[in-house]
Amino acid sequence: MGESRTGETVPELPLLVVDGANVVGSVPDGWWRDRRGAAERLRDALAPVAGHGVPGERADVPDWARTGPLEVLLVVEGAARGVTATPEVRVEAAAGSGDDLIVALVAAALAARPGRSCLVVTADRGLRDRVTALGAAVTGPRAVRPA
Repeated sequence: MGESRTGETVPELPLLVVDGANVVGSVPDGWWRDRRGAAERLRDALAPVAGHGVPGERADVPDWARTGPLEVLLVVEGAARGVTATPEVRVEAAAGSGDDLIVALVAAALAARPGRSCLVVTADRGLRDRVTALGAAVTGPRAVRPA
């Protein structure tokens, strides 16, 4: 639960964490020529997800993630570190490993709010194992970036 400006308790939004490098790299559209621009395009494409949920009927997307609102968190690394947040999408830049930052952010979010729903978008098997061990659900890049 969070607190509103008036001091009343409000429910915490479900959390959607997106592995930016993995999702951008999932479609060979020339992203390697402009990694920051590709991450910005992904950030902008995630904005409607914050309000309306993850589109489509993928079996690995939990029902709670199909409708909004969601807190959307995009994790970027490397050349994409300069990407800024928008009102709909929070952006966290990894100083080192994006995977390690994702694990730390998921762990902190779930520890702060036990029972909070969390979905991580990545195809990285090692990262999927690490966040599911923390209690997060996982889905692949096509959930938010169709091929």
